[in-house]
Amino acid sequence: MGRVWASLESSWQWLTQFLSPSVFGNPVTDPVGVFLIIMAIMLVAPLLFERIRLPGIVGLILAGVVIGPNGLGILERDNTIVLLGTVGLLFLMFMAGLETSLDDLKYNADKAVIFGLATFGVPMLMGTVVMQGLGYSFLAAVLVASCFASHTLVALPLASKFGIMRSQAVTATLGATLITNVLALLVLAVVVKSHQGDLNLGFWLFLIPSLALYTFATLWGVPKVGRWFFRRFGHDEGAEFTFVFATLLVVSYAAALIEIEPIIGAFLAGIAITQLIPQLSPLMNRIQFIGNTLFVPFFLISVGMLVNPLVLIQNPQSLLVSGAMVGVALVAKLLPAWGVGKFFGFARSSIMVMFGLSVAQAASTLAAITVAYDIDLVDQLTVNGTIAMILVTCIASPWITARWGPKIKAETTKRSGKRMTVSAPVKAGPLRYRILIPVANPNTEDNLLQLALILAKTTGGTLLPLHVLSDAKGPISEEAKMQQTQLLAVAETIAHASVTPVEPIGRVDASIDRGIVRVAQERSASLIVCGWKGYSTYRENFFGGVIDNVLRRATVPVLVSRFPQAIEAIQRVLLVIPDGDQENPILQQSLSLAQTLASELKATLQLLQVVNDRPRRQPSQRLTTDLPIHPIQGNLVGQVSRRLQPTDLLMMTVGTQPERFGTSALGVEPEAIARQHPNVSMIIVHFPSQDERKG
Repeated sequence: MGRVWASLESSWQWLTQFLSPSVFGNPVTDPVGVFLIIMAIMLVAPLLFERIRLPGIVGLILAGVVIGPNGLGILERDNTIVLLGTVGLLFLMFMAGLETSLDDLKYNADKAVIFGLATFGVPMLMGTVVMQGLGYSFLAAVLVASCFASHTLVALPLASKFGIMRSQAVTATLGATLITNVLALLVLAVVVKSHQGDLNLGFWLFLIPSLALYTFATLWGVPKVGRWFFRRFGHDEGAEFTFVFATLLVVSYAAALIEIEPIIGAFLAGIAITQLIPQLSPLMNRIQFIGNTLFVPFFLISVGMLVNPLVLIQNPQSLLVSGAMVGVALVAKLLPAWGVGKFFGFARSSIMVMFGLSVAQAASTLAAITVAYDIDLVDQLTVNGTIAMILVTCIASPWITARWGPKIKAETTKRSGKRMTVSAPVKAGPLRYRILIPVANPNTEDNLLQLALILAKTTGGTLLPLHVLSDAKGPISEEAKMQQTQLLAVAETIAHASVTPVEPIGRVDASIDRGIVRVAQERSASLIVCGWKGYSTYRENFFGGVIDNVLRRATVPVLVSRFPQAIEAIQRVLLVIPDGDQENPILQQSLSLAQTLASELKATLQLLQVVNDRPRRQPSQRLTTDLPIHPIQGNLVGQVSRRLQPTDLLMMTVGTQPERFGTSALGVEPEAIARQHPNVSMIIVHFPSQDERKG
């Protein structure tokens, strides 16, 4: 056996010595050459490994091993690589925070807390005992054990694909992720200080108050500052992204000032920022795109450069450490999932999905082991074992989730006496929205485009940006045609930035309103989103404006929207539920739309129920739900106005009541509220009558 190891070692040394000087010469140091090599790896490695059904993350790490100083020596792990890798590490933890929401603990809170503590405690105990048995010091064993305790939800897209995101197993695992990652990062901070000899009473007296103040300032202050920024500069896409990136760096640097690891700050920054950015918005898409395609791959490649394949040959104990780490990672995550699942009476498929989602090790594990290696708490042998563990768990996690996920049936609860509940999305209306949105000035209609994109992406639908040129007063000028092309190009670019199917439409018609209605029919639009200034002129009331005419002729629902501030600044959605005169499908669609927007905008949903004193022939359609319902009796405008705040989105429903001569098709109340509150965002939902639908 010894001859085999010696032969392998000499072969590897001969290969690296032969290839490095003969083919590649000295390590590449030219900045353009370095960047070219790394970009080529970012392109080729993930594609190659995904073709053989392995995660792209594994390909990037192994590529770093090959080109690094312990491989072929093509690149050095110099200051440039370290700098970009550090930024990538912070961005990795930031995006992990973006995927974590404090609201996750509100659903199945007891299951999330119990599973979170169990899936953290069991790996910590097992990992510490096993690693000490392998000869590790107590601090090193505790830190490696904290890597077992945390987990990364690499298989979460599969849960979304199978439609089980709202199942108890998945929501419990989402809440547990927040608990395990925070506790693991705190263990990292304590272990680092203890290794540096600074763990004393003064450290605890400084850490606990400063950490509490720092966490409060981040989770409370960042959203406050962010909402102010988005209100002032929400129409500048470049400024939005720069603000988010600057927030990441500021919060991370502040963490270092209070002597905790910057990755903890990056994680908290992600949790704070995710309250402001809609999950399906173009801004979130840009953050994830730049992070996943540029910064994070730099970090993964830099981690691979730390690995020394010769350690596996020179020191057979490396194989033992790798095997032990893989075994502990699998067993220590299976036991909590099985125990907690049995305790709460979960089916076997739910238990295995909990295990599949929580077993993967990537973000927090790489972050912690990199920090530990930088302070010489662990050696390359441990880094190699960590890479092996990441390889195995990142392959096992998607496979287990894909194997058991489809067997989970979405859990729906029907409570007696409830006609409807909004605790889960109401699936009403078309399966896939084809959203028609007239565009005139993208600088002022960016929020309308974001609204339409959110609805389109939520339903897997298509965006139909439309610009109508009227030839009622003569031929269309070339300047007008060029402006039309530019406006549609901007709308198409915004849609592509959020990865949404888009069909731009240029139209020439006798009038703008007729062009909108005709295109809606010709292109099978299922929803129209129009902008609104908040009031109507006397001429529009008597002769009809564009919006009035669209509402009178449209055969599909119309969202008449006004956003005086950035859509990211909305904190609360208020839906006015009419008295029992509305058709039930209309009520269902209004609730579904309101909940979708509240969920994507990270806002709370509040229902305002209109209550009339007049006797009814039929009982009113009351709602029984966990959400707060506030009855409104008396003057509607006054009652709603007293509840409005600048960061609210007010939603009202109109459409089936007869219009009064000389008034807007939207009705008197929405316009009165809009005039009293010019800074409040509003959406007036107009549903066509049965006659309009048939016409």
